[in-house]
Amino acid sequence: MNMKKELEKKAGIGKGIYFNDIEIDPLGIKAVMINEVVPSDPLQDFYGSVHGDYMKTTIPLFRKAGADVTTIEDILQLGIYITNAVKTPKTEYAIDKNTIENSLPYLEAELSLFPNVKVIMLMGDVAKKAFNMIARKSLKKHVIPAVSTYKLRGSAIYYKGIRVMPSYIMTGGNLLIEKSKVTMAAEDMGIMLEMIKDT
Repeated sequence: MNMKKELEKKAGIGKGIYFNDIEIDPLGIKAVMINEVVPSDPLQDFYGSVHGDYMKTTIPLFRKAGADVTTIEDILQLGIYITNAVKTPKTEYAIDKNTIENSLPYLEAELSLFPNVKVIMLMGDVAKKAFNMIARKSLKKHVIPAVSTYKLRGSAIYYKGIRVMPSYIMTGGNLLIEKSKVTMAAEDMGIMLEMIKDT
């Protein structure tokens, strides 16, 4: 299944909306990792260039988590799909609520394509906000409590039978500075890898 074609069919073509133009077997996906926002250059995204910016931080994180991967294809083979909560590039430093809301229909459509998902990882605050907006529509409440991520780590949070794991952003230059967050994100990813290993 081509993700871009499927999402355009399901949710329509929005102005400036960027979809992952990849072939994927949705039945083989056991975990979804939701990052913050698409980059302004699609080649820098997870499914862009092999040496794209997002993969420069993602591959080391996976290796630190214990996964022997070198490409996005290796990650997909593990049953893990990575996407971005916001489907339009940043225009300002912070991402406002309206920008997140504009991408929600596309993120919802994307998540609905994977019937065998066991874990959803929320990589950063924007992913947490977006997921809470989705959950609120069906449950009339947030799934992720409004507290710091480090307080939520290790909490057993579920949404419609799927384990939801808040963690830290997996892309961007800040990762080079915030070593403790890198360590915690890798630990969380290690837990996710264990959870999907035998499913």
